[in-house]
Amino acid sequence: MDLSRAQEAVDNWIKSHGVRYFSELTNMAQLTEEVGEVARIISRRYGEQSYKDSDKDKDLGEELADVIFVTICLANQTGVDLTSAFKNKLNKNTARDHKRHLNNSKLKS
Repeated sequence: MDLSRAQEAVDNWIKSHGVRYFSELTNMAQLTEEVGEVARIISRRYGEQSYKDSDKDKDLGEELADVIFVTICLANQTGVDLTSAFKNKLNKNTARDHKRHLNNSKLKS
């Protein structure tokens, strides 16, 4: 699914199951919460944090999808075309970072 279809799918879901969008402020808080859940999984799975019993079965993919869902909600309610924004971001990063990462000695293994 491309980004424009994802934005449409989320909008349709909100209209048929969610009554309405939460406010932008509420969705920003939700996004922060979801990113925190991703961070919790990453710190336990790939970092030095130990697992709590309640964290062992958490699904990283599901939590990343939550981040995408709420991000799309924010884009929809603020009029952001994510396809255009993402293309612009890739172009900007390519122009800015084309040689920077290649010349970063920290990235050479």
